[in-house]
Amino acid sequence: MCFIYFILFLAMSMNLLMLSLYYLVFNLTYFLEFFLFSLNSTNFMFVILLDWMSLMFMSFVLFISSMVIYYSEEYMMGDLYKNRFILLVAMFVLSMMMLIISPNLISILLGWDGLGLVSYCLVIYYQNIKSFSAGMLTALSNRIGDVALLMAIAWMLNFGSWNFVFYLDIMKDDFSMKLISILVVLAAMTKSAQIPFSSWLPAAMAAPTPVSALVHSSTLVTAGVYLLIRFNFAFSENLMFLLVFISSMTMFMSGLGANFEFDLKKIIALSTLSQLGLMMSILALGDYKLAFFHLLIHALFKALLFMCAGNIIHNLMNYQDIRFMGGLIKQMPLTCCYLNICNFSLCGLPFMSGFYSKDLIVEFLSMNYINMYIYVIFFISIGLTVSYSFRLTYYTLTGDFNFLSLNMISESSVLMLKGMSGLIFFVIFSGSMFSWMMFSTPYYICLSFLMKIMTLLMILIGMWIGYELAKFKISYQSLSLRNLTLSVFLSLMWNMPYISTLGINFYPLMLGKFYMKIFDQGWFEFYGSQNLYNLLKKTMFLQMLSINHMKIYLMFLIFWIMFLLLNF
Repeated sequence: MCFIYFILFLAMSMNLLMLSLYYLVFNLTYFLEFFLFSLNSTNFMFVILLDWMSLMFMSFVLFISSMVIYYSEEYMMGDLYKNRFILLVAMFVLSMMMLIISPNLISILLGWDGLGLVSYCLVIYYQNIKSFSAGMLTALSNRIGDVALLMAIAWMLNFGSWNFVFYLDIMKDDFSMKLISILVVLAAMTKSAQIPFSSWLPAAMAAPTPVSALVHSSTLVTAGVYLLIRFNFAFSENLMFLLVFISSMTMFMSGLGANFEFDLKKIIALSTLSQLGLMMSILALGDYKLAFFHLLIHALFKALLFMCAGNIIHNLMNYQDIRFMGGLIKQMPLTCCYLNICNFSLCGLPFMSGFYSKDLIVEFLSMNYINMYIYVIFFISIGLTVSYSFRLTYYTLTGDFNFLSLNMISESSVLMLKGMSGLIFFVIFSGSMFSWMMFSTPYYICLSFLMKIMTLLMILIGMWIGYELAKFKISYQSLSLRNLTLSVFLSLMWNMPYISTLGINFYPLMLGKFYMKIFDQGWFEFYGSQNLYNLLKKTMFLQMLSINHMKIYLMFLIFWIMFLLLNF
């Protein structure tokens, strides 16, 4: 089954990429409407929007999915329910497709809810207490966004249609559109895990690694950014200012948190959060094409980064703590080589694919007339990205091996390496290729020498900080209480997991327990739904129709024949 989906998705991906370039060159947009039904002068349509953006994004999603499915063939080898896993991944990808091609809020909701539901099934895949907790946190955080989207659908009734692409620019100053855009931003913030909904993203690491590679590169978390890219024409200035503040804070917070984290997958998850903040903030600063460009490039190297991490975890008997690793460059040279390339791309090292999007974003920001806070937090966040990447490299790839002295660590997993090798070419070259393709007019950048090399300067400072942080291995005995509290506060994403779990549901649950024991005492069960159902079941005379099916059927048949004979 893995191989069938791999071939299917890969073939579709290549075709869609060629088609998107054709659409891009000739500036084509196709809008397909399928009429379903009409209710009170409101038409229910199934609408498909095909332009270069949706086709290119679909191509990337399918390409990454094909490689992840091929990789899963070996990663999930011992699993009894591997076929179910592959079908869930395929459903996940199809939900994303539905979301990408929809210019209509109703059909977007189908894809949006599909993503939420299937992501819950995938996060709880291993079925232990940690998975169930993470799945519930993921599902409930995303429900807030789903409700916001439902409210936006209700408000769009004012326009007589849910095809939002027609109204974005022309109805920009209308009260309804302002409200809809606020609700859409709220929905996107929950799906893309911006502050204060960030805690579900690292928790979702309870899913199998191939799922993490898919979720964190091109599907679930990018859905929010993609929705904002489609809606960006309708945003007011105040909303953009709010969004740029929140997303820059998310970028800073996740960069800081990753420097204090020891779980390999969580470090990469926090780096995804940081990059999502970067995409959102550049979108809020007014350049949606740059945000889309970084979305595509980031999807490639983040998928490969997770696949490398999965290979390492697989070999280390499912241990994820980076303190157990070290010296892996000797035992897993190819995986470590790929990991390093992805890390360099993530940091924005010159002439890797990430450099072309990240450097352009930072230079575009430097050209803008914007306040000092945004400028400083952007460059600090770039430094932090390099810092945690370098720290990760120091812990995992260099130094002494800290795991079992009797081990069998080797790169014997041929299928996993092939799946990873399918991505490496794009991770290195896609930045320059797509920057030539997507931007027909080059960006005019005119900066002073210091501002021009500021990115490189921050990369070098970040490398030095990361090295110092890694060298200073924290022993909690040596830390004073104040430093320990600060370290735990930063690594716990500013206590956000506590706030979004215990902070929200602890008191309502306590109140429910108090009500149950003191007031209710089981009477609601008697007077409520269950007893009502039993009472109705006993008193309903129509119930006898379903007691003996054959007899009733024959009796009705005789009645029908008598009716025919009497009338004709």
